[in-house]
Amino acid sequence: MSRRLIVVTGGLSQPSSTRLLSDRISDAVIAAIGVRGEAVDVDVVELRDLAGDLATMMTTHVPTPELREARERMSQADGLIAVTPVFTASYSGLFKMFFDVLDTDSLRGMPTIIAATAGTARHSLVLDHAMRPLFAFLNAVVAPTGVFAATEDFGGGVGPDGEGLSGRIRRAADELAALMVADGAGVEGFVPTPSTRPRSSGNIVPGVSAGPGGSAFEALLQSHLQ
Repeated sequence: MSRRLIVVTGGLSQPSSTRLLSDRISDAVIAAIGVRGEAVDVDVVELRDLAGDLATMMTTHVPTPELREARERMSQADGLIAVTPVFTASYSGLFKMFFDVLDTDSLRGMPTIIAATAGTARHSLVLDHAMRPLFAFLNAVVAPTGVFAATEDFGGGVGPDGEGLSGRIRRAADELAALMVADGAGVEGFVPTPSTRPRSSGNIVPGVSAGPGGSAFEALLQSHLQ
């Protein structure tokens, strides 16, 4: 059986330290799930490629085809890795915009790793003070270990928790793997309760046909304009 892992990365530059951290975490999750005898299909969403689509959605409330597809991929995943750069002591605006336009049920019960990058370890509290409340509101099942990487961490340094970046990544990956495959092992001090029911992407409104190539909201607009 193959699990679906979606990686949302909010890096703006290319190459990006945020994408680098995303790749390291996803590689570790693949390895951790592989030990459990299962395969993983990894799907990466680069938010910088959706910047215009997100602006359109926020100003018109009509998702572009690319954004509709990304929302559908999110709702169908078995696990999520969400990684943002830190801007002004919190997640980036682009990162927040993406999760703002998801259906409120898209991440219900979804096993999730939260991670962030910044130039200094002073921003490490972003995981617990900004990201964890966001994903708790969205009803995701957030792994106990978040992964924060300051610039010096990529050189093999020790982070504010006294543990190296590689160790934090392995621990978070093991936790996510246990949640995704529901092997019953669980995580010490943490009861995994991932959702087993279908999630809503928000692309279809019950009882409303979107029509070829259009969103449900667009269909509603058309009906009021006629």
